Amino acid sequence: MLVVEDDDAIGDALTSVLAGAGHTVTRSSHGAAALAAAEADAVDVVLLDLGLPDMDGVDVCRRLRRIAPDLAILVVTARDDEMDVVLGLNAGADDYVTKPFRLGELQARLGALVRRAVDTAGRSLAVGGVEIDPAARVARRDGEPIALRPREFDLLLLLARNAGRVVARERILAELWSDGWGESSKTLDMHISTLRRQLGDPDPITTLRGVGYRLDAA
Repeated sequence: MLVVEDDDAIGDALTSVLAGAGHTVTRSSHGAAALAAAEADAVDVVLLDLGLPDMDGVDVCRRLRRIAPDLAILVVTARDDEMDVVLGLNAGADDYVTKPFRLGELQARLGALVRRAVDTAGRSLAVGGVEIDPAARVARRDGEPIALRPREFDLLLLLARNAGRVVARERILAELWSDGWGESSKTLDMHISTLRRQLGDPDPITTLRGVGYRLDAA
């Protein structure tokens, strides 16, 4: 677990509390260190402040999500404007907590993220009438394999791991098209359309125009 916080008082307090709760914690005050840790596959959870001295935290979050799609990211920041929250979540944050925060709530939110990361790392999922095996990279409906290209499978898996919740278009593009090729909205629309045809009826994907997509859990 990595705490990225440039305020020594807050950073040291968080590190101490989380270590006391049984987590292995390291701390940095710079976004570059968080990116380096993600590239080295040395971290599975990041508590990220947005006001960092070397780079904007929203950009750090976006780049973390591209480097490590399964990384659990909890933003902990003084930026409490609604637009900042939207930007943080669209950049790929799993949750957003504003300062000053209640320690109990922070620990509860963090615990939920850790459990979710453990539960979905390699476990088969059954969502919206579709069974997905991440390890085998196979999806089935009514027991029959669904013919999916690699990017379509990754798109389905991302939606499934967030079943019942809207996944923003910006997050999908950041996670699945880090090479830049998919930065056109038409590219994403095309893949969603193809995925819908492959999944068949009833269509389990709901579109929220201008926002993103939701894979219905039922």
